[in-house]
Amino acid sequence: MAESRIAIIGLGYVGLPLAVEFGKTIPTIGFDINAERVAELRTGVDHTLEVEPEYLSKAVKLSYSTDTSDIADCNIYIVTVPTPIDQSKQPDLTPVRRATEMLGKLISKDDIVIYESTVFPGCTANICVPILERLSGMKHNVDFFTGYSPERINPGDKEHRVTDIVKVTSGSTPEIAEKVDALYSSIITAGTYKAQSIEVAEAAKVIENTQRDLNIALMNELAIIFNKLDIDTQDVLDAAATKWNFLRFTPGLVGGHCIGVDPYYLTYRAQEVGYHPDVVLAGRRINDNMPEYIATRLSNMMMQKSIPVVGSNILVMGLTFKENCPDLRNSKVYEVIKKLQSFNANVDIYDPWVEAEAAKTVYNVDLLESLPQKPHYDAILLAVGHKEFKALGADAIRALGKDPHIFFDLKAIFDRQSSDARL
Repeated sequence: MAESRIAIIGLGYVGLPLAVEFGKTIPTIGFDINAERVAELRTGVDHTLEVEPEYLSKAVKLSYSTDTSDIADCNIYIVTVPTPIDQSKQPDLTPVRRATEMLGKLISKDDIVIYESTVFPGCTANICVPILERLSGMKHNVDFFTGYSPERINPGDKEHRVTDIVKVTSGSTPEIAEKVDALYSSIITAGTYKAQSIEVAEAAKVIENTQRDLNIALMNELAIIFNKLDIDTQDVLDAAATKWNFLRFTPGLVGGHCIGVDPYYLTYRAQEVGYHPDVVLAGRRINDNMPEYIATRLSNMMMQKSIPVVGSNILVMGLTFKENCPDLRNSKVYEVIKKLQSFNANVDIYDPWVEAEAAKTVYNVDLLESLPQKPHYDAILLAVGHKEFKALGADAIRALGKDPHIFFDLKAIFDRQSSDARL
């Protein structure tokens, strides 16, 4: 094969770090249909904060484009577009289909199309390949080839960057599997694992987050049980964790673009082949119901202290789906806010990691520019464990509340005595 010329399709949390690493040594074009995104990257700025300016500047062979003609002469295409779910919690493959249709009109003989987007087993072969064949007029594994290498990006995690995480690779033929593995091996210092097939690699990705989802669902169910028993969940976990083989997961809201989404890709495929995945769907139901449980529990605590919920002022600290990250995708905090508002409470939202414009665009909510300087709230929900909130301290947070008030430390950032409740 000729010298690699790579096109990364989609410059989000997955595509950009990958493009930067390849762009250090291999001619690479980062392609995105969002012109504003491309324009900001050309100035050396990444608003997601996933890649710092000093890292962007090291990618001396990386350029950015919104023009398909600029990637027409590439010979390796890596698709890193989102794979969300729709309102019915079914896989929404629209971004993958559109990217594939675009590539079907661009690819040439011997080109390789590699997918990193999370999909269900069989998606590459049964959905993407037919589109590529139809629009290119070429035959798969004769004229062009495919691969799959699931992304493992953890947004906001600066200790586990793309190069530090073992990369699963696969290809549509043994020879292509070797080429795909060698390509990623050139940038992944943690090493690669060559899966036996594309379907194995697809399945491996989708169960990674399904397993985590189920473990958190168990913790959430335990938290509900222990609350009814008037036992602090974190105290129980601390005690249980003294056993060497106890897996330490913690309860909480499960949002984001992976853990709260990927299991539905697996359950969709399972139901397609006639199997109803009881355990996986049960875990999803528990986690999807947590926003309502949290809002209801907070309201009940207020009423127990004779604090009327209707007309109350409630502060929600944090809007992102996880700590120390500006990512708002599928944030379950917003669902908690909606439920509190349905109780006719007045809800203020403060998140130092989120731009006001982004919050307005994604959820149509207004953010506080700063916290008030005097007691104002009947209840405070610490929903996201941002480092700024930890630094602020429990006493300073409680000082924002009236007398009386409820302080619900959802993420158990502080010790048990510092708040009225933890999850």
